[in-house]
This record gives sequence, structure tokens and C-alpha cells, in this order.
Amino acid sequence: MRTLSRRWRRSEPVFYLPRFPDKIGISYGKPIFYREIPVQGTFLCRWHSFKGVLPVQGENPGVRKFLHAGKILKQGGFLLKALIFGADGFEDLELFYPYSRLKEEGITVHVVSMERGIIRGKHGYEIDADLAFKEVIPSGYDILVLSGGKGPEKIRLDKAALEITRSFFRENKPVAAICHGPQVLISAGVIKGRRATCWIGIRDDLIAAGALYEDSEVVVDGNLVTSRHPFDLHAFGREMLKMLK
Repeated sequence: MRTLSRRWRRSEPVFYLPRFPDKIGISYGKPIFYREIPVQGTFLCRWHSFKGVLPVQGENPGVRKFLHAGKILKQGGFLLKALIFGADGFEDLELFYPYSRLKEEGITVHVVSMERGIIRGKHGYEIDADLAFKEVIPSGYDILVLSGGKGPEKIRLDKAALEITRSFFRENKPVAAICHGPQVLISAGVIKGRRATCWIGIRDDLIAAGALYEDSEVVVDGNLVTSRHPFDLHAFGREMLKMLK
């Protein structure tokens, strides 16, 4: 296969499709590196398009992938990464529903807790925490989801978890919190002056922290999405995904 390349200004990347079509590289004036990224059909991005490479292997058949400064692109943009906070006692639906919805969109999802390992929900469902809070590099993620239940009472005491939350607000990245999830926002000191909703049991806490409380199934204020309880998950998921599109 013929090698294709296109050079742009010094600040722009240089794309390569080498003779071995399973290896695609990118360089910003640094040594070119390659990574195995099998793709299928025609890939379109802002700079280039090319055809005829290998069929997809793995969990997302049909997704076009490309390596760009350490991130994987899918057709039309970056393949995003999400963080979901959880701890023992989380409300099962409020963690598994956004987890599944994000995965359905091809988004890489990492569940994080105080420590790596199994965490268990209120109703007995378990999930593996991929990372501990202290291991997370917030700049590598595009959305933060705060599940509800009893987990936030523990998470709000973790300094690393609070710093991750503040980082998302500093960078104006999407944050979605449901039920008791806003307890983390209160402890992080990021809720003052923001429109939000929550489980009615922490409504007064939210108001005392300076939030503008609304009793609605979902409240969107800038980068922040909040909902009250599991019966609002349809609206919560809808607005959460809108933030990413």
C-alpha cells in the first residue's frame, strides 16, 4: 500500500498511513510512534481521510479509530473517556445506568473509588473499581459522573476525589451528579451559585452550600447536570450525553 502523508504548519500534526495498514502514526515534530489500531472502511477526520485498512477486532466493530496525541478518535471526533465515582453502598441503578449508556456510545469508562477492587451497591450488585482516586489524572478524562446512594458520604471525605471534582469545574468539563451525588460537589466547594437538584433528603444541605435548588427531574446549568433519584435516570442520561455531543 502506498504511503500517504500531508504536512501542515509546524503547530499542526503530520499524519501517516504506512505500508503496513495496521499501524498508523502521528508526529508533532517528535519521533513517529505506531500503535496497533485496526480500523475498517473510510476514516474521516478534520485533516485527512484514507481507505482500505484492516477490519475491526474487539468490542466495538465498525468504529473508526485513530491515534491523536495519545487519544483514540472515532469517526467524527475523539473517543471520549469518562470517570464514575462509586463507593460501597452506591445506588445500583444510578451507577450502572450511566455506566452502560456511556459504554453504548463507545466511551471508555473507568469506575474509581477509595481503593481499587470490588465495590458493592445497596442492592447487592458489584462492580470493579478500575482506579483509586489518588491514581486519577483528571486531564485524561472528559466527563465526571457522581452516582448516588450512600457512597457519596464516604467519597466526600477523600481529598483526592474532591480535587478531581474541582479540576473538572476549573476546566469547565461536564459533571453529572444524581441523588446524593451532589454531596461531593458541596464538599468540593463548587456548587455555590449553581442551579441544581438532588435527593430531597440533602436539599437543605444543597441550599445551605449556596446552590439554587430546583425540584425538577433534571437541571442543566452550564457544565453541570443534576437529577433527584432513579426515576429521573431517563432525563439524566439524555442530558449527560448531550454534554458530550
